[in-house]
Amino acid sequence: YQQNLKTYTIVKQLLAEGNAGELQKYFGSRMEFGTAGLRAAMGAGISHMNDLTIIQTTQGFCRYLEKNFSDLKKRGVVIGFDARAHLSSGGSSKRFARLAANTFISQGVPVYLFSDIIPTPFVPYTVTHLKLCAGIMVTASHNPKQDNGYKVYWENGAQIISPHDKGISQAIEENQEPWPQAWDDKLIDSSPLLHDPYAMVNKEYFKDIQKQCFYRNINKETNLKFVHTSVHGVGHKFVQLAFKAFDLSPPFAVPEQKDPDPDFPTVKYPNPEEGKGVLTLSFALAEKDGARIILANDPDADRLAVAEKQESGEWKVFSGNELGALLGWWIFTCWKNNSRDTRAIKDVYMLSSTVSSKILRAIALKEGFHFEETLTGFKWMGNRAKQLMDQGKAVLFAFEEAIGYMCCPAVLDKDGVSAAVITAEMASFLATRNLSLSQQLKAVYDEYGFHITKASYFICHDPKVIQQLFDNLRNFDGKNTYPKSCGRFKVSGIRDLTTGYDSSQPDQKAILPTSKSSQMITFTFANGGVATMRTSGTEPKIKYYSELCAPPGNSDVEQLKKELDELVNALEKHFFQPEKNKLQRKTE
Repeated sequence: YQQNLKTYTIVKQLLAEGNAGELQKYFGSRMEFGTAGLRAAMGAGISHMNDLTIIQTTQGFCRYLEKNFSDLKKRGVVIGFDARAHLSSGGSSKRFARLAANTFISQGVPVYLFSDIIPTPFVPYTVTHLKLCAGIMVTASHNPKQDNGYKVYWENGAQIISPHDKGISQAIEENQEPWPQAWDDKLIDSSPLLHDPYAMVNKEYFKDIQKQCFYRNINKETNLKFVHTSVHGVGHKFVQLAFKAFDLSPPFAVPEQKDPDPDFPTVKYPNPEEGKGVLTLSFALAEKDGARIILANDPDADRLAVAEKQESGEWKVFSGNELGALLGWWIFTCWKNNSRDTRAIKDVYMLSSTVSSKILRAIALKEGFHFEETLTGFKWMGNRAKQLMDQGKAVLFAFEEAIGYMCCPAVLDKDGVSAAVITAEMASFLATRNLSLSQQLKAVYDEYGFHITKASYFICHDPKVIQQLFDNLRNFDGKNTYPKSCGRFKVSGIRDLTTGYDSSQPDQKAILPTSKSSQMITFTFANGGVATMRTSGTEPKIKYYSELCAPPGNSDVEQLKKELDELVNALEKHFFQPEKNKLQRKTE
């Protein structure tokens, strides 16, 4: 009995052809529910995102929440969605969100379902604002167009961390038979349990981010022009509203990319992290309209890329670490100069993930506030920020190098909307001092020490090869020995967060949580370099992140860059061995 004619037809066709290989791909293994929820291609079978797998996932999640919250039926959950859709399987973010809402409502749980597309940060915002038990965002962020995802937030407004993923995963296994009315999502429209938070959040969120607006008069007067692109995603309307909330003139929107389009027709990958390719149309519009700064959101508007036109006429695209340095400096400076916050500086915190630049550590040391590093991913920073805030601390800012920024305590996750408008205010303020963002970045490095970073990745589709590569690093000169050098660079410290080893700790045990299921080793070098190699949770990649931190006063940037380039070349040659391991390089 078919509920979705499109996926049914795909499977029927494969059966008729006797195509066992494809059927194995569709039905061989269920999507894994991890701390990032689900992320997979839309299509038929239990290995893909479709009506059935969404129903099963939500049934499991619902049962898990019932077990954890006695007041679930009083408080409820929030569900949001982006604009993704997949014609051939009939799947779309909106349809998945409605099916999920139907599952909860059938069990008497109130659901706050957004009636229209929203940025991902609106879901954690709503969880916190309405004190709900959980949140679900249906999005695949900046993944390729055929993908979708199911991202989960806990009652603290942060993404889930272990052991919730395992608990939910087990509950999904135990609740695979669709409940009686599982497919009939029209039932929700007449239910008194269905609420639409769209209007309320669109008012309250923009009120809350205004607490981060310090220079309204400058914003009103500035002649600085901005271009914004939402890369065929959800961001357009919300960034326009954010500019309005800060009294800034609206940014010029890239017309070909401002409306949501699940085909992402003008870009190869809808990921602003991939650099200049995604920004081609933005550069053209900026040249035409005389704009000096480009703000680019990814399709679910939780990330932000920024580019600035230099004196030379060239465009500089800031890395996530560079923008993290600028926003960290700016948010601290605003706190220091304008804050009505009476808390002492010893109660002020900033966070970044372990693979991000340590520039915040340098600023914190000099200015006297606290810096903490967390594991990779905003789930860790969001959860840690909440713990600190519950202890009465002020968490001003958190960031990760993958262009994610948390600039506003009302959202405990990365938020590309508030980051865009705060960057615009910072640029407008600097313009009154005749400074560009690039000049201010150099000033930050001059004051706190240059931090030069370089990151890339190799693609590898064979998990065995990845395992061998990391095993080799753990048994480099005989069993259980890590490398003592990398080419001409001497290794001075090793932290392995897969095994829990840390050579710098007295008991040689790492302080950060360890995870046997993912690979991650950090090497510290005698020259002040740091390099981390890790596997990706969502893509077939082995990533590396490297940084050279110089003390203030060492300003020979070209020499530092050359040194880091040589370190990275040695890392690739000796630790990755791309030829031997048949790794595919990141291609620009």
